[in-house]
This record gives sequence, structure tokens and C-alpha cells, in this order.
Amino acid sequence: MGTTIAAALERRPWVKPLVLSSVSVAVGWLIVRFVGSIDWAQVGAAISRLTAYNWLLLAVGLAVRQSFNAVPLSRFVPELPFRRSVVSDLGANVVGTFAPPPSDVVLRVSMFNTWGINPVDGMAGVTMNTLAFYAVRFLAPVLGLLVISGQEIDRRQWIAALISALVAAAVIGALLAVMRGDRIAAWIGRTAARIVRRFRKGVDAEAWATAVVHFRGRMNVNLRAGLVPSLVALMAMVITDSLILLGALRAVGVASSQLPVTDIVGAFLIAYPLTLMPLFGLGVMDAALLASYTAVAGTAWEPDIVAALAVWRVTTIGGQLLLGAIAIAAWRRSTRASHPA
Repeated sequence: MGTTIAAALERRPWVKPLVLSSVSVAVGWLIVRFVGSIDWAQVGAAISRLTAYNWLLLAVGLAVRQSFNAVPLSRFVPELPFRRSVVSDLGANVVGTFAPPPSDVVLRVSMFNTWGINPVDGMAGVTMNTLAFYAVRFLAPVLGLLVISGQEIDRRQWIAALISALVAAAVIGALLAVMRGDRIAAWIGRTAARIVRRFRKGVDAEAWATAVVHFRGRMNVNLRAGLVPSLVALMAMVITDSLILLGALRAVGVASSQLPVTDIVGAFLIAYPLTLMPLFGLGVMDAALLASYTAVAGTAWEPDIVAALAVWRVTTIGGQLLLGAIAIAAWRRSTRASHPA
């Protein structure tokens, strides 16, 4: 059954993004139904208020966001220049959105080969990048509580932040433990294999242990030097993402008197683990933010907030996919130029 689905996705690459988008939007719509009835004419009117200058500022915000996002890979793979790290991240994102795995891995490996980088070292850096991002993703709610610390904090927000902090601590703890020696690295590999074996048969625990030990040997120096800068850069990326949404809210007319900066950024950070869901939490995270923001500004501002969320998504998802397509085209052009037929 799984093979049949994978084969279908390979034949029709548009199916995956369509299904993911439909599910996310449907879930988001169901949540929005509990918030209130949206006047879509007012939503359209709010979006029409954006000027070319507003869109330019949002585009600059996206460029800053993607720059922060590219820092970890360039730190975990020292042979990879920052510019190529940006290209690799953008390209893998667009391919991973429209094609089934491991399409993004295939693209990254191809890029590493053309740039003269050992693909094993490159993919080890990608793995470190992913783990660092997971840690930051779950650290975000803790920072969100600090942002809104002067306000009344809901009990559910405390619980969400506590659970997220424990997950983040576990991820960072695993990274630090790997650096301590081969014995701990092997134990982590065996433990992970035993967990996965419950869901998938045929997992070799010793093979996983050996792989983690080898991985540690290749990444130990780079991990020590790159972990802290990577965590800082990724947190800056998340904060920049929230500021893009802030810019969209102000552009459609939601003033600070209706929705202060601390409420915007704080709620965004607390809801950030929802980006685990397909297409960066499209629909689900938007609905959660809509509920938080209307609770502060009032339901009269609901259409404007929906408009701002739509603008934010167009900028961060649509803009990122556009940049990814450009990055892949530029990489292919440079490859043809350096290896003429």
C-alpha cells in the first residue's frame, strides 16, 4: 500500500502539496468556525490597503529570515560558503514541498557533489541543522512567555511552554551527549532503533549504534563550534518570522492600540510548535493565532487579522517557494557553465 502511494506521488508531484494544503486549510477552517463568521469582503478590502512599499518591506523581512535560516548549515559544514547554504536550503524546501521524500536529499547531495563537498559531511550538517531547528521550535514558547510576562498568562500557555521546554531540553541534551564519547553515542543509536522498531520491523539496533558513532566522529568538532551560533541564528529567524506578521498586521491597518507588539510576538512564539504540521502549520497555526489576536483586539478586527495572516503566508510560503525555484535554476545554470557538454 505504501509503495503504491509513493509511486502515485512520483507520477503526480502536484498531489502531495494539494493534499497537505487541503487538510491544513480544512482543519483551520473548522477552528475558525469557532471564532466567528468572517466577512471576506472586508478581508479583501484590508489586503488591498497594502502598498508597493509594504510588500517591499515584507520581502526584505523574508530575505533576512532566510539568511538567518542558512547560518547553521554553513557552520556545521565549514566547507560550505554562506551563499551556497542559502541556495541549498531554499532548493531543498521547494523540492520537498512538491515531491515525495527523499527528493530533497537527492537535490542536496547533487548540490554538494557539484560544489566539491563530501555528501556524507554535507548531510551530517543537514541533520545537525534539523535537530537544532527542532530545539529552537520548542524553545520558542518559553521565549513567548517571557515576551508577555507582564500580562495575565493562561494556564494552558504555561503547560504548553513547559512541555515544549522539556522537548527542547531533550533534543539539546542528545546533541551534547553525542559529543561526550562513542559509548553514549552508541547508546543513543541503539535506543532510537528500539523505539523505531516498534513501528517498523527489520531495524538493526547495532547498525544504528555504529552509524551514530561514525556520525559523531565526523561532526564532533563542527558541532562544538556551530551549535550555539546555530541556535541563536535560528531563534533570530523565528523572531523575524513574527516581525513579518507584525508588519502585515500594521500594513492592513491593525494598530498597536488594538493589538500591541508583545501580544503579536508572544502569541506567535507560543504557537510556533504548530509549524510541525504540514506546510508549516498552514491553517492550524493561523487559526490559533486568529483566536489569540481576536481575544485581544476584539472580533471587529477579525477580517483585518485574517487578511494579515494571508499576507504573511503569501510572503513566507509563496515567497520562499519562489526564491527556491530561482535558487535551483541558478544552481543548474552554474553547473552547466562549469561542466559544459
